[in-house]
Amino acid sequence: MTRRASMIALALAAAITSTAAAAAQDETTRILLIGKDRDHAPETHEYMAECALLAKCLEQTPGVTTAVSDGWPTDADAFEGVESIVFCTANAGDIFLDPARREQAERLLADGVGLVALHWSTAANVENGPRWMEIMGGWFNPSFSEIPVVESSIRPVAPDHPIARGWEETPMKDEYYIKLKYLDAATPVVMTEVNGTDYPVGWIYERPEGGRSFGYVCGHFHDCFRIPAFRRSVVNGILWTAGLEVPDTGAPVDVTEEDLVLPPDPRVSE
Repeated sequence: MTRRASMIALALAAAITSTAAAAAQDETTRILLIGKDRDHAPETHEYMAECALLAKCLEQTPGVTTAVSDGWPTDADAFEGVESIVFCTANAGDIFLDPARREQAERLLADGVGLVALHWSTAANVENGPRWMEIMGGWFNPSFSEIPVVESSIRPVAPDHPIARGWEETPMKDEYYIKLKYLDAATPVVMTEVNGTDYPVGWIYERPEGGRSFGYVCGHFHDCFRIPAFRRSVVNGILWTAGLEVPDTGAPVDVTEEDLVLPPDPRVSE
C-alpha cells in the first residue's frame, strides 16, 4: 500500500469511528427521576433512596443515562433531552400542574416526554385530579380510593406486553391503592387481589397528543424494592415510556445488599 493510500485508509477509519461515536451519543436515552425528602415512617416512602436504586437499575440498559433530583429541578437544562420523567414522590399531579411550572409541563407533554408515577405519585388534589387523569390515564385520591395493606401478589395482565417481560406472579406485601379513577383508554398491565377482588395496580396510557404514561401504585415499603420481579416491572415500564425496546427476558435490575441499605434517618434515635 502506498503512503497516500495508507493516509486515505486512516482518514476513512477515523471518519467511521467518529460517525459511530456520534451515532452512539445520539442513541443515549436520558431519564430523570424526581424524589423528595422523607415524609413517612422509616422504611416506607423512601423516595430518594428508591430513585437512586432505580437509576442504578436503569443504567444497566445500554445507552440509558439517568439524573436524580430532590424535588422539581430548578436548573433550566435539567429537562434537556429527557425522554421520560419518573415521579417517586408525593402527589405528583400537584407538582406537575403547579401554576408556577404549568407552562413548562405542557411543553413537556407537547414534546411527547414519557411520564411514570409510582405509588403516592399517582395522586393529585381534587382541583388538579381531572387534568392529571387526562395525562396519566388514572388518578388516586383518598376521597374515593382505598389503601389496604395486605399480603397479596403482583401479576402481569398480558404476558406479551413489554412491561410483563422477565417476571411472573410474585407474592408481595404492600399498601395497595385501589378504586382509583381511570380513563377508558387506560390499559391495566399489573393486577393484585384484595379481599377476593382483583384490582389494577399498574396501567399504561398512550396519550392522544403523543407520549406514554405508566402509573403504578405499588412500592410503599422499601422491602418491595428487594423483590427482583417488582424492580423489573417498574424498570420495564420506565423503559417503555421512554420508547425503548424491553428485552425478551426483561430489563436487567441487579442490585447488591449494600445498594438496598437505606441512608441514616435523622428522625430515628440511635
